Amino acid sequence: MPRQLRIEYNGAIYHVMSRGDRHEKIFLDDVDRQDFLKTLAETCQKTGFLVHAYCLMPNHFHVVVETPEANLVAGMSWLLSTYTIRFNQRHKLSGHLFSGRYKALVVEGSGAGYLKTVCDYVHLNPVRANLLAAEEKLTGYPWSSLLWYGAARQHRPAWLGVARLLEEHGLPEDSARSREAFLARMEARRWEEEDEESLAPIRRGWCLGSAAFRQELLAKLDGQTGEWASGQLRQEHAENRAERIIAEELSRLDWTEEELGRARKSAPEKMVIAARLRRETTVTLKWIAARLCLGTSKSANARVHQWMKNNPTSASSAPPNQPSPKILNQKRAQGKKHTAPLARPRKRKSRSPR
Repeated sequence: MPRQLRIEYNGAIYHVMSRGDRHEKIFLDDVDRQDFLKTLAETCQKTGFLVHAYCLMPNHFHVVVETPEANLVAGMSWLLSTYTIRFNQRHKLSGHLFSGRYKALVVEGSGAGYLKTVCDYVHLNPVRANLLAAEEKLTGYPWSSLLWYGAARQHRPAWLGVARLLEEHGLPEDSARSREAFLARMEARRWEEEDEESLAPIRRGWCLGSAAFRQELLAKLDGQTGEWASGQLRQEHAENRAERIIAEELSRLDWTEEELGRARKSAPEKMVIAARLRRETTVTLKWIAARLCLGTSKSANARVHQWMKNNPTSASSAPPNQPSPKILNQKRAQGKKHTAPLARPRKRKSRSPR
């Protein structure tokens, strides 16, 4: 399985999740849970992390964390290794406690509701796992940060921030009334049916945010993705690069998207773009055929393959100073219209030898 890419930048927000090795328990009793929260608090003190939500489950944990500095990897490395050492020492065990690498979903924190979505997901985990009886309140689960959202500021841990989540719920003030309204909303949410498809971006995605936010992250990652990045991330990165190449070629050709769509499937201009995409990106031929209106992927494969075979170096774009084909054609037409025909040279008669 490919390893998830770690995206780090100042002010980033992540939904972090890590499971026990072989899905075994990472907390054997409440003392372990207290030790983990203590270790999390020390991590925040060392790194400046600000936690927006957390939930400790029997064999995994969730943490929504904001990193004022670009230090997620350093902080998580210290948290996981330190807790593992303490867990093993207490229970006289050895070896790994957590399974592989932790998952870190990058979350947009612009106030558009993405932080609310992921924090609500974390706080409702005990309900999904049937750890609460129907008559029990969400705050009855003691190992979730939701309990602290009902407490006054002076009673909350310093490393837990509640203001941003309350604001995304339309509760701008950290007051008793706002906290009460927030808990009431969460109690109502627990009875709502969740669409499994809507949870997929949180469970299997690499980023949760708007299209503009994703494009911004992809631009930061240009040239940094490899086989160790997730398949979805590699695909989005490749498509983003492919779109930039298409935009460059359309600008060089002085074409619009409509002209690209109207051009015949085997047009040389289309073949140049397709060949460049094949050489410079990892997008599939099916994607290229659909994007450039080349027909079916099977027929496009034959045409592009033959073009690349006959034109091994033609896939690169023209030099920046070279006029577009449309401009060249216009100049040729103007030249034919206004240029007088050249006089034919007179043929000189050869003299016969005397």
